[in-house]
Amino acid sequence: MDLQLTGRVAIVTGASRGLGRAAALALAAEGAHVLGVGRTAEQLASLPGAAAALGDGAGTIEVATCDMRDPAQVAALPARALERFGRLDAVVNNAGIAPAGPFTELGDDVWREVFEVNVFAPVTLARAAGEQFLAQGSGKVINIASTSGILGKPILVAYSSSKGAVLQFTKALAAEWAKRGVQVNAIAPGAYETDAQSAVLESDETLRRRLRKIPAGRMGDAREIGPLVCLLASPLSDFVTGSVLVADGGESSKL
Repeated sequence: MDLQLTGRVAIVTGASRGLGRAAALALAAEGAHVLGVGRTAEQLASLPGAAAALGDGAGTIEVATCDMRDPAQVAALPARALERFGRLDAVVNNAGIAPAGPFTELGDDVWREVFEVNVFAPVTLARAAGEQFLAQGSGKVINIASTSGILGKPILVAYSSSKGAVLQFTKALAAEWAKRGVQVNAIAPGAYETDAQSAVLESDETLRRRLRKIPAGRMGDAREIGPLVCLLASPLSDFVTGSVLVADGGESSKL
């Protein structure tokens, strides 16, 4: 199926590793040009070469560093994409942090940082990109949330709260922008084999306990997020907005 992404342009935050890297490479494989955003140039350095290795018909990936806690840096990203590629069609809000600890031990500084990165940065980027999207009458905002934002998770109260906010932000903005030709959707991943799950993956017993909670009997591969992002970035999904695609191996669907 041709997703009609050739020549389109997307910004992907948190693109240096994990789900963000997988999303950026999947978009490039479909012919899109990507501005891959991360905290450090070193972590992003391999992305352009990885995109070039995708072969004929693939798009390109250029990289940009950004501190997602700095609203000015985040707000400048759409202009950087427009300067480099001449257009902007989608933003993928993937960057996030998930500090763990008992609720009573997570101070205000932790909560502020979690909401700065997980909520305020996506809001800022969507607002800045929205100026272009509303002017051209098209655009895609794709928020990478979490099943923790649907059900809540102990020891991750701040993270769960922030992802719950992202889900409601997705639905409300989708309702506001639907008539303007801009779609806003979210993906809610469950447990994936990424650095964020290193504590689980490094212990056979911990991994066995974790897998018992997942009906599919395995954790997700980061590359499985890519096709979902591509579909939501595609004009073929223009009638899909305000949706949350849950990708968790069935974990959140069982009692």
